[in-house]
Amino acid sequence: MNWDWQMFCEDTLDRTLREGCFGKDGDITYLDWMLSAWGWTVSVSLLALILALLCGVVIGTLRTLEGRPWTVRFGNAWVEFFRNIPLLVQIFLWYHVVPAIFPAMKSVSGFTLVVLALGFFTSARIAEQVRSGIQALPRGQRYAGLAMGFTTWQTYRYVLLPNAFRIIIPPLTSETMNIFKNSSVAFAVSVTELTMFAMQAQEETGRGIEVYLAVTGLYIISAFAINRIMAFIEKRSRVPGMVSAGAAGGH
Repeated sequence: MNWDWQMFCEDTLDRTLREGCFGKDGDITYLDWMLSAWGWTVSVSLLALILALLCGVVIGTLRTLEGRPWTVRFGNAWVEFFRNIPLLVQIFLWYHVVPAIFPAMKSVSGFTLVVLALGFFTSARIAEQVRSGIQALPRGQRYAGLAMGFTTWQTYRYVLLPNAFRIIIPPLTSETMNIFKNSSVAFAVSVTELTMFAMQAQEETGRGIEVYLAVTGLYIISAFAINRIMAFIEKRSRVPGMVSAGAAGGH
């Protein structure tokens, strides 16, 4: 098989080889393009993860409030809506339908719309994990917080949520890796992330094997980094005697 890894050192315009594999004076090589696409992938993933965590924690908490059925119904509706519609369909809804209904959204970039779609889609899954984590805690923890004079929100902030997060770190790790992989659907609305780079570079160079192997390697590196970071967080936040969700599932 004839491999040609030098294609990454070629200029994207005239296909000439560039010394050092990086472009100069505004010209870019395929290596420049790929690293830029990797940056867009990471940016989409991180921003969507932040949005998903914020919304997921709020929605997951609302679904566990006692004596407030409307919050539970709202939380359930949020989870069922965003979890049961395919992600690609949600991205098209944000890109084509929402701007038609709300004209002000026409000025919003495709990058932002992808972050919203991916963030809300993942928030439904994180909300379910937060709800499960809170409900897995002994009920005595809630009562103890209230008995100490905490309000309901203080009880969640200082007692329930910190312990629930320690339980759900393993599934959160998988969700963080999934959000990075799901960012590949951003190519559908012309966000130049890794998948779009791979498709366009393969068409221009005819070197699909090299391009897709390189992109796959970047996805693997990113997933491994996420796994190690989350493992470090789990180790540092572990409470002696508390069994995580992953460990509990093995018994």
